[in-house]
Amino acid sequence: MSIEIANESGVEVDTDAVLAVARHALDEMGVNPLAELSVLLVDIDYMSELNHRWMGGDGPTDVLAFPMDEGSVDHGPGESTAAGGEPALLGDIVLCPEVAAKQAAAAGHTAADELHLLTVHGVLHLLGYDHAEPEEEREMFALQARLLGSWRSTRSR
Repeated sequence: MSIEIANESGVEVDTDAVLAVARHALDEMGVNPLAELSVLLVDIDYMSELNHRWMGGDGPTDVLAFPMDEGSVDHGPGESTAAGGEPALLGDIVLCPEVAAKQAAAAGHTAADELHLLTVHGVLHLLGYDHAEPEEEREMFALQARLLGSWRSTRSR
């Protein structure tokens, strides 16, 4: 699995842990090991610009996910490559550590924990999960909690 990460946020982040939780989520979801993912950490100004441009939102948000074309995503172990014989490009996850830190303080956990949660959240969006409807939200957030729990338990061993 190829996961590229770039921290352009100006905030010190344990990028190894972000990579590890993304890899864990993808592995647990049965995503083909040849899949490719990009994770970008950005500052508040750039996140605000992306949120406005792509989501019509005002101000920064915590995470944005930009999936590649649905047809190119290789979800299962049965297929080794996407169309054209190339590894599947899952898409991009964009995280804003400053927003994550504010949310973490309000939720009573660390900024690192919030970034891990947001990374899993972004991975699930790339895999087609959404939370627009109550049933979808229950499914996605339960899966997110399960993936985070299993990742945390592997780290504490």
